[in-house]
Parts: sequence; structure tokens; C-alpha cells
Amino acid sequence: MPELGSLTREQIAALAGLAPFDHDTGRFKGQRRIAGGRGRVRKALYAAAFPAAYRWNPPLIALYQRLTESKKTHKQALTACARKLLVMVNAVVARGTPWIKTETVL
Repeated sequence: MPELGSLTREQIAALAGLAPFDHDTGRFKGQRRIAGGRGRVRKALYAAAFPAAYRWNPPLIALYQRLTESKKTHKQALTACARKLLVMVNAVVARGTPWIKTETVL
């Protein structure tokens, strides 16, 4: 994604297809779903978030556990972790600094 580092976190999530969009009409309030964006990027981020949320990334592990404890489904929690991973990458590229692994939970 050549746009990394030059867009906001909301814009980069929408570009990757990880932003929730509403399906509302009139007084009907539908579910929020991810849609559009770049399918290959979304699939790659989802695949990367899977092991990161279970074993390798302490902030993502904490996020996944917090979401599943609050009754979110496995897929909803992993999608949130994929979006968080993309936001982290976007911030690292925007700042131009290397990734620093921390053991603290955000």
C-alpha cells in the first residue's frame, strides 16, 4: 500500500476494507460490516493478526482478550486486531521510526 503513512487511521482502514460501514435506512438500524477496499491487503492483515493476537503481540493479545470477554465473536475480534495492526504500521511509517517492541499493554 503506497498510501501508508500519508493517510489518517480511518482513511487507511477504509482503503484496506477494515472500516465498519453502517447499513441503515430510515428508522432501520442495520449491522455494521466491513466492505470494499483492497481484498488482498485485508486477507493478508487478517492472516497476520491471527498469530499476533494469540501469541506474538502483547497489545493485540490484550485487545483480543478484552473483546472476546465482552461477547464479541472470534471473527469480530480478529478483524479489530487486523485493523489495529494496520493502524500501528501506518503510524510507524508516518513517523519514520523503527518498530520498538514493548511488553506493556496499551
